[in-house]
Amino acid sequence: MEGKPEKTEGGEERGRGGFGGRGRGRGGRGRGRGGPRGGASARAGGDDNKEWVPVTKLGRLVKDGRIKSMEEIYLHALPVKEYQIVETFLGSALKDEVMKIMPVQKQTRAGQRTRFKAFVAVGDFNGHIGLGVKCAKEVATAIRGAIIAAKLSVVPVRRGYWGNKIGLPHTVPCKVTGKSGSVCVRLIPAPRGTGIVGSPVPKKLLAFAGVADCYTSSKGNTKTMGNFMKATFDALTRTYLFLSPEFWKVSPFPKSPYQEWSDYLSSTGKGGRKEVSY
Repeated sequence: MEGKPEKTEGGEERGRGGFGGRGRGRGGRGRGRGGPRGGASARAGGDDNKEWVPVTKLGRLVKDGRIKSMEEIYLHALPVKEYQIVETFLGSALKDEVMKIMPVQKQTRAGQRTRFKAFVAVGDFNGHIGLGVKCAKEVATAIRGAIIAAKLSVVPVRRGYWGNKIGLPHTVPCKVTGKSGSVCVRLIPAPRGTGIVGSPVPKKLLAFAGVADCYTSSKGNTKTMGNFMKATFDALTRTYLFLSPEFWKVSPFPKSPYQEWSDYLSSTGKGGRKEVSY
């Protein structure tokens, strides 16, 4: 009955108030707060099984089959805001690997707040690579966010030849340089069969990009793995910036997908819901 005092083992009455009652109450709340955040479904990525509902025009065109490949998106430099777009085209071929997990701390009035920073690389071993970084309170959340960030940052990697153009492209087309912080990475074409000559970080990223033979040169504080990975990724993104003679000829530039399918987008728009157009 509410308000009735409890009896202890010795027969003495004890009220519900006092320090003991508050202590028990705080302990109960503490157990609730300290439980697993998000539950098992959050750790396992519970939203992955839900059907993808695109929220951008590009996502709608991809889901409805109007855009056939990632190259159409790269041709018109359309920003990708939904990672499901990359999964649609590269899906099973896309592999990911956690490159590094490091704790980072922030000094607060109550002490130090520790979070975890994850670096994840994704690639299809055939000319596409992405690098993602995410910081979160839990390791699993950081990894999951880094994978999504890596898929959103997937870029094409141009490959070429060393010497005669025999067989499939196997190395970088020219010397390229990438920089991040104090780290500077240079990629140099290599003969077929050389392999990737470099430290484990650029080796892994170049393999994800589908580059079989390459010399590497680096300077700066390469012990900082985050900047080392970003510099290598920056160098790979620059492979399409150099216009070699095969790109000199004038080629017809097709219409943008937004312009080509403008009637379709306007007719299939969700009534009453504001769309995000990127």
